[in-house]
Amino acid sequence: MPEAIAFTLFPTAIGACAIAWNDQGLAGVWLPEASPGHLRRRIAGRHRGALESTPAPTPAEVIARLAALLRGERTTLATVRLDEAGIDAFDRQVYAAARTIPPGRVVTYAALAARIGAAATPRAVGQSLGRNPFPLVVPCHRIVAANGDLGGFSAPGGAATKRRLLTIEDARREGPGELFDDAGDAGSS
Repeated sequence: MPEAIAFTLFPTAIGACAIAWNDQGLAGVWLPEASPGHLRRRIAGRHRGALESTPAPTPAEVIARLAALLRGERTTLATVRLDEAGIDAFDRQVYAAARTIPPGRVVTYAALAARIGAAATPRAVGQSLGRNPFPLVVPCHRIVAANGDLGGFSAPGGAATKRRLLTIEDARREGPGELFDDAGDAGSS
């Protein structure tokens, strides 16, 4: 029998976000939608029968850490337990590798693929991150294209949301150069 899923919406510096959880761990994270109703419909689309609930202490701690991250605090979410039921083995590898990228840092799709091994390509990594049900906890926004472009982002707002998240984190590439060196309008959007 599937685990019962609970969810809650919570305010952040970028708008109302949501998490879902069960006894196995975090079952999903959602970034702001056009309205709380849209957010609830997205949750119901992924987790039919999920019940809106007051979070127990562990989900409440995750919410506090997510809100802190979105205020610009260097908070790690690498230890948050995930319910990875239904997630294929390759995606699990990609998500585990992405979770090693600390707040304020970015790596390229190619660099993340190299961390995973010979079977991973930058394209496959990007496709996996596009399926990520745990944005921010699996920090897919911290992976960028080798040419300095942001690359894709499947959350509402797309690349503009990705840029906003990286700006909040004051994100920089590992090594020489700054993430936004070629994007003089990084603060506008």
